[in-house]
Amino acid sequence: MTLSPRRRDGDIPPVPFPVLIADIGGTNARFAILSETHSPLRTFATVRTADFPDLAAAVGATVLDATAILPRSLLVALAGPITGTSTKLTNADWVIDPEETRKALHLDTVVTFNDFEALALSLPSLDDGQIMQVGGGEAVSREPRVVLGPGTGLGVAALIYSDRRFTPIAGEGGHVSVGPETERDFRIWPHIERVHGRVTGEALLSGNGLARLYRAVAAAEGRDGTWCRHGAEVTDAAKEGDALADMAVDLFLTCLGRLAGDLALVFLAKGGVYIAGGIAPRLIDRFGDSGFRKAFEAKAPHRPILESIPTFVITEPTPAIAGMATFATMPERFALDLRGRRFGD
Repeated sequence: MTLSPRRRDGDIPPVPFPVLIADIGGTNARFAILSETHSPLRTFATVRTADFPDLAAAVGATVLDATAILPRSLLVALAGPITGTSTKLTNADWVIDPEETRKALHLDTVVTFNDFEALALSLPSLDDGQIMQVGGGEAVSREPRVVLGPGTGLGVAALIYSDRRFTPIAGEGGHVSVGPETERDFRIWPHIERVHGRVTGEALLSGNGLARLYRAVAAAEGRDGTWCRHGAEVTDAAKEGDALADMAVDLFLTCLGRLAGDLALVFLAKGGVYIAGGIAPRLIDRFGDSGFRKAFEAKAPHRPILESIPTFVITEPTPAIAGMATFATMPERFALDLRGRRFGD
């Protein structure tokens, strides 16, 4: 068999168009359609996951009722570990069975991704208008990259380049333990509410985590912070000049910088570390003056390495959608094991 100039042995087979693309998080579900390889991406309204009983119902109401295009494939990113024949969302009640979804929507093909695996697919194609650099450093082409993102939970993934292909590495890095380092931390940590008996990245670096930090900061200062239940309340209070909220936001960004630096060391991510998720864009004006970059670099004895690695905030509102769209149009750029994750063909 003679391969086309773009394709090689081992390349991932293309998915049939039109392609429905879905990014399903613990709070929101986002959808788009690619009609053909070079057609513009059509996006649809963002809906709340909790407003629908399952994925097929959300697709029907949000996409199929709004267009005459009938998709043949579904690429779906899910906020949870992709294991077995179905996936339970970590922070929502949906259980996604790809084969049942394929039949319900009359599709030829369904491919499942971890949500941050899909987000990692977007990293090679993000341009300057879709990211904002925080601090110094310069990305090295084809070196490993890391993405992490606080939102409803805390997602983590890496992207590795080898043999002219990109491979996203999904994991559950948001559940690593996080401990105190400074005198301020040691005053606050005894007041942090444990989750499953632990203080993890997700316990602090998420919407609920920001509220948890606020309550701990308030308790350490001898103040009542029990009124605060949601991260948005903290960011709103910080904008209004609340000193405790300001301290909580700075601690949040400092902890985010520490974890980002740890992940940069794990992967030696000279291609850059990217911050995604729903919370970072709301704090975009705080990154430069916060402890984020200082904490990222404070990794003795390897400070010089961290100083050379750039950090970016992703400002593109739907990077996971963009990543799966790139996969749909150029699957030969990526190397993924889709056994147990590609259904129907």
